[in-house]
Amino acid sequence: MDKNNHLHQQQQQQQQLSLPKCSRQRCNEWIFRDVPSDITIEVSGGMFALHKFPLVSRSGRIRKLVAERRDSENSRIELLSLPGGAESFELAAKFCYGINFEITSGNVAQLCCVSDYLEMTEEFSKDNLGCRAEEYLESVVCKNLEMCVEVLQQCENLLPLADELKIVSRCIDAIASKACVEQIASSFSRLEYSSSGRLHMNRQAKCEGDWWIEDLSALRIDLYQRVITAMKCRGVRPESIGASLVNYAQKELTKKSSLWNPSNHQQQQQKVELVSGSSTTAAHERLVVETIVSLLPVEKLAVPINFLFGLLRSAVMLDCSVSSRLDLERRIGSQLDIATLDDLLIPSFRHAGDTLFDVDTVHRILVNFSQQDDSDEDMDDASVFESESPPSPSQTALFKVSKLVDNYLAEIAPDANLKLSKFMVIAETLPAHARTVHDGLYRAIDIYLKAHQGLSDPDKKKLTKLIDFQKLSQEAGAHAAQNERLPLQSIVQVLYFEQLRLRNALCTSYADEDPKPLHQSWRISSGALSAAMSPRDNYASLRRENRELKLELARLRMRLNDLEKEHVHMKRDMQKSHSLNFMSSFSRKIGKLNFFGHSSSRGSSSPSKHSQRTDSKVIERT
Repeated sequence: MDKNNHLHQQQQQQQQLSLPKCSRQRCNEWIFRDVPSDITIEVSGGMFALHKFPLVSRSGRIRKLVAERRDSENSRIELLSLPGGAESFELAAKFCYGINFEITSGNVAQLCCVSDYLEMTEEFSKDNLGCRAEEYLESVVCKNLEMCVEVLQQCENLLPLADELKIVSRCIDAIASKACVEQIASSFSRLEYSSSGRLHMNRQAKCEGDWWIEDLSALRIDLYQRVITAMKCRGVRPESIGASLVNYAQKELTKKSSLWNPSNHQQQQQKVELVSGSSTTAAHERLVVETIVSLLPVEKLAVPINFLFGLLRSAVMLDCSVSSRLDLERRIGSQLDIATLDDLLIPSFRHAGDTLFDVDTVHRILVNFSQQDDSDEDMDDASVFESESPPSPSQTALFKVSKLVDNYLAEIAPDANLKLSKFMVIAETLPAHARTVHDGLYRAIDIYLKAHQGLSDPDKKKLTKLIDFQKLSQEAGAHAAQNERLPLQSIVQVLYFEQLRLRNALCTSYADEDPKPLHQSWRISSGALSAAMSPRDNYASLRRENRELKLELARLRMRLNDLEKEHVHMKRDMQKSHSLNFMSSFSRKIGKLNFFGHSSSRGSSSPSKHSQRTDSKVIERT
């Protein structure tokens, strides 16, 4: 290790000594060799042995410094704060000696700054360096977008002088103007006539006006922010702004391969240690994330939602400002209906005892979505209550998000560190009418009960109250009826609603003979009426239904005995009667059987009368 450090120090010393040596070698190529130098200029470690006359004839600053040292024998001048260092001073000295060199987009910013520092203006010489550099900047650079970007890159090391000379602002205005013009020209090129003769824009054609996106990604974040802000003011399309932000983020965030991939959760701890270990890199990436969030367009869908989730993961991991994270959560909540399950699986970057996924962030996103959905419904009340009209966008989004939330709950349910309160708060965030079917919610709750077997009975009852068993499909209801993990009260409810579903199926088969009253079938409908009831009414209704279930089970037992007796009589008739007489007798006996107290006649009046008639028969037989 000591040998390596010693070699490294020697290399650094050689590099420091090589700069003045190279400067002297370059000077010897263009200064007057037959005239001895009478002044030495020191610039950032570079020593230039020059002559006073060419310098004082062009530079006002050097003229003043030489005049101050006229009586002194020391002819050495230090220009330690000269912008651009030895390289910029060498170009200025060449200009003073009348040596031609090319002004390019790579050195024009340096020439503008060094000419201002050395006071190389028209006051001291006609067509001085400052005038030449300004002319090239205005007539050549500001008319070319790529050159403006290159000049801005040179200005990164020339601030704040480059800002004071308005080099930066002029290049930024030129970039914004050129991008806007390119976009308008590209839009015109995509115009075409339809078959009906109308002029419209071809959306499928590739937009050629956004080629500047790749160029802007080379800028430093502070200058990039100013360029994007100027573009917004000029009216550049939000989609183009969003594409530029995506491209810049992917290039600047060095850990994008792990941050943008939501399915890779195995290296979370390594990523946290890596970020905490390199504070400079983390600070830079934190600044990039917060700046990009502040530059996001206000329009929806201007950037992909998976990019917003990627920014949110970065903001959580890098501990960005609270305002940035809340802004991202609000933007994601406004378009949550197009998100996927992988998007919602945000890793938790906290201590090891916490949950695997960041449940609190997802909850805030759902709250933002619910509030946005409520505001949309307030604006379109008519579309919400018109059942025959197609569903409004807010309703469709609500149904999609409900499925997404159920899948998310099923994904986080096996986490042993997930508390019941956090699981329930996610499930209860959406309104009751959001779920038309509760199969997904039942599956998630069943997974949670299986992973948390130590849950107390009161907690199990509290959890299963989230399920509306009327909204379970036939397959889910059959599974729930045999699920030993559910509380007994929940199983009874499942059996009751399954019996109601069976009754409705049998009754509808005789709908042409016995029209069914409306109040018999409301409990097995889609659940809209049940969802509209208050919790107190639901509880009272549940108690009444439990009492009715007990009575119905007793009646079924008695009717089962009758059915067994009739079966014995049918066997006897089969042995005694002819086949034709048997079929007629069989049809008459089947007509007498009544499983649920409904008559097959067309003139039946009410279910209560049927049940009373059946009960009286049972009493007489007993």
